[in-house]
Amino acid sequence: MPVATMPPHRHGLNTSARPGGLRRGVHRLLVLVAAAAVGAGLLAAPAHADPTVDEIEAQIDKKWEQLEPTIEQYNKVRAQLKVNRQKSADLQKKIEPLALQSELALNRVGDLASRYYISGPSHDIGSLLVSVKPDTLTEQLTVLDRLAAQERKEVEGVLAVRAKYDGEKQKLDALIATQTRQQNELAAKKKQIDAEIKQLEASMPKTTVKTEGCPTINGVTSTAAQKAIKTACQQVGDPYVWGATGPNSFDCSGLTQYAYKSAGISLTHHTGDQWNEGKAVARADARPGDLVFFFSGLSHVGLYLGNNQMVHAPRAGKPVQVSSINTMPVAGFRRPG
Repeated sequence: MPVATMPPHRHGLNTSARPGGLRRGVHRLLVLVAAAAVGAGLLAAPAHADPTVDEIEAQIDKKWEQLEPTIEQYNKVRAQLKVNRQKSADLQKKIEPLALQSELALNRVGDLASRYYISGPSHDIGSLLVSVKPDTLTEQLTVLDRLAAQERKEVEGVLAVRAKYDGEKQKLDALIATQTRQQNELAAKKKQIDAEIKQLEASMPKTTVKTEGCPTINGVTSTAAQKAIKTACQQVGDPYVWGATGPNSFDCSGLTQYAYKSAGISLTHHTGDQWNEGKAVARADARPGDLVFFFSGLSHVGLYLGNNQMVHAPRAGKPVQVSSINTMPVAGFRRPG
């Protein structure tokens, strides 16, 4: 019985005599392993980096480019709609008495026709037929005929005027319906873009503070500082009033007290006390949310926003605003909490 034998070159593997073959074998093995790993998803593609704050801001800017024309078109249509609705209401007021007038005139003609053609001559007309001379009778009947003609003329005039107003009102009502539809479509488009903008704003890093009235601030790790910054920035435009601590007017230490009160941190309404209530911070280490004090007597304070900017209540005649800290001599920084 024949015995199967292996080809001569497979009887043994002389690795010491064939180093090149060994390297090729190892290389093939590594290729196979890598291919298997990719197929199994073990060698994943590099993770997609989250968009930066600047990239998100750029996307928001593009959305605003779409939104602003929509808002202005919405405003235009709404203003036109208001005018046309008023015109329609004015026409309706003119139509109502005309409708009543035409109805009364029609009733008079109906009464006349009823007396002469349905019920027969009235008692008065019967008397005319018996007692009045023929020429007088003819004259009276002519008057009655003219009276009927006058009634018809009156009705025709009233109906013509009413038809004119009805025609104008129909045109206005059609325009109002079109503009109402346009307004609703624009409002829906605005709502959609608003939602996309809010979604983009929500994708901002948690350490980013974006508040109307202030620049976007990145890297705010303290939740208390985030809250204080948002609160202070929301007051931009409020008037300066000596001794005021909000919510609608402030002096300098009243604003910082109000901002940190919203974050659960109590500060005294006095710059000197606020200096002592905070932890000293070197200017090089100052972070957004720190308090920045001015003048040797610590007579002014603001809420630091980073990049040499602050939000503060400057003085009487100037509302709460964002400005540079370099406009006054800086006395130092303090970190509340």
